[in-house]
Amino acid sequence: MPASSEASTRPSCRSSAPGSASSCCCRFDRLSPYQSPIAPGRSWYEDSVERPAYPALTESLSVDVVVIGGGFTGLSAGLHLAKRGIRVAVLEAHRFGDGASGRNGGQMGTGQRLSPKEIEAEYGFERSKALFDLAEDAKANLFDFIADNGLDVDLTPGQLNVVHRRRHVDEYRAEVENLATRYDYPHAHFMDAAETAERLGSTRYFGGIRDTGTGHINPMKLVVGSARAAASAGAQLFETSPVEKLERRDGRVVARTAAGEVTADRALIAVNAYGTGLDAKVDAHVMPIGSFIGATEPLADPDAILPGGEACADSRFVVRYFRKSVDGRLLFGGREAYTAATGDITRHLRKQIAEVYPQLKDVRLTHAWGGSVGITMERLPYVREVEPGITSIGGYSGHGVMLANFAGRLYADRVSGGNRDGLAAFEALRIPAFPGGRRWRSPLLFMAMTWFSLRDRL
Repeated sequence: MPASSEASTRPSCRSSAPGSASSCCCRFDRLSPYQSPIAPGRSWYEDSVERPAYPALTESLSVDVVVIGGGFTGLSAGLHLAKRGIRVAVLEAHRFGDGASGRNGGQMGTGQRLSPKEIEAEYGFERSKALFDLAEDAKANLFDFIADNGLDVDLTPGQLNVVHRRRHVDEYRAEVENLATRYDYPHAHFMDAAETAERLGSTRYFGGIRDTGTGHINPMKLVVGSARAAASAGAQLFETSPVEKLERRDGRVVARTAAGEVTADRALIAVNAYGTGLDAKVDAHVMPIGSFIGATEPLADPDAILPGGEACADSRFVVRYFRKSVDGRLLFGGREAYTAATGDITRHLRKQIAEVYPQLKDVRLTHAWGGSVGITMERLPYVREVEPGITSIGGYSGHGVMLANFAGRLYADRVSGGNRDGLAAFEALRIPAFPGGRRWRSPLLFMAMTWFSLRDRL
């Protein structure tokens, strides 16, 4: 769920990367298609905007492209395909916005999910710089998409990435220098402890990075606006239409639901963490893990918390991320100390809020919700043609607010014969399958995330 609850203008590594995965939220039994691993709860976002309803699929259609999944990626692909005159149908299992795209932390971040330094160590500077620039293109694309479609998504500038252990301060300082001198990114500024405390309204952290080149949004408003734009462009949109089987028949792709089917020349699987059971290759490479967010009542003194309006994510591997809503609430996300049976998530969230803001120890949460994040072993997107004519895009690993809309557009560019094939850079990434197969991969991830959660406390 809280896709893009994190930013990567901060140093990270696979053994101690802040916020790159969740802990203790995976069920060990086999999930059915589109089933979330945790009970979701009603989000504050759902109460912040009216969602139009779209019909369920009850007939047989023939189109050029069928898109499975109505989140950021699927709706963007549907919109841009329709604008190019390509017949497209988008099938969503539930309501648009019920998955990660409508329930996440709303933070865009900068670069890829891994830091430039880490990607450079794996792929070399040239490819690392190209991936960073591609992410900057994604950011610019999202800003343009919002402006061009006249969307009110509560866009607010600024991101703070803060250090929860003093030993990481020098790494953050070096990352700012690296971004400015080698990655041509002048928008990151190092904060010492005093500035961090002033910008947070909290003395909990030891320093950090202020990124003025990014921002945060209300993700549900982006979903609603994207669906409207796609429908206006001529895409056929269907809700409550889970695909029960995806197969090839007579040289075409067929997506079958309980009440109808769509036959197409091509298919895009854009379900991210919510399509378990739809394709075995996707299941092997994209793991759903749980994340939780709470929304407080409007704060009595909202200017005392994040007075500059930035979003924030900290340096824990099991990241904590938070920001204010436009009506002065604190939206606080955390993934620690939760089991497969979620229990009282408000108690855990309030405890974490109080650690950062002791003055809010008695704050009331009006909403608390969870959902699934699609992660990969490398914390980089999984983009592959999994079968002839069938492409899967997902595994954003908490960086989907910025990347997913752009990925949908890049898919439309490829299908329509655009000059630039931006998907190729993602397809070239080495994304291994999770170890353990279907039976053991969730228990193994559970143990790993529990270990990293314990390391965050050291």
